[in-house]
Amino acid sequence: MTRNKEKYFPKEYQNGTRVLWSKAVERQLARLPAQISEKFDAWVFAVTIAGIRKVRMRPGLHDEPLKGLWAGSRSVRLSRSYRAIYQELKSGTMQVIEVIEVSKHGY
Repeated sequence: MTRNKEKYFPKEYQNGTRVLWSKAVERQLARLPAQISEKFDAWVFAVTIAGIRKVRMRPGLHDEPLKGLWAGSRSVRLSRSYRAIYQELKSGTMQVIEVIEVSKHGY
């Protein structure tokens, strides 16, 4: 997946992990209830501080690999209904987390 870097909203990283998402995801986040957006922000903050591997171990987030059409992606639970779907990419020594969608899950 190649996209123009200017379409992303990068968050600062401290451990070699960077979280990016597009304007479409930003619009999705703007339409969500405040508590869902706050949970997403907390997840992004945790990933940039501790790294995706450590955050993935937290049982409350239910981070899991997806199957079917979403194979190769993972999801993290923001509430009972909402998920953030993301993919892990490598950029040299840096781990890049690309958030693809934040929405109610229908799977």
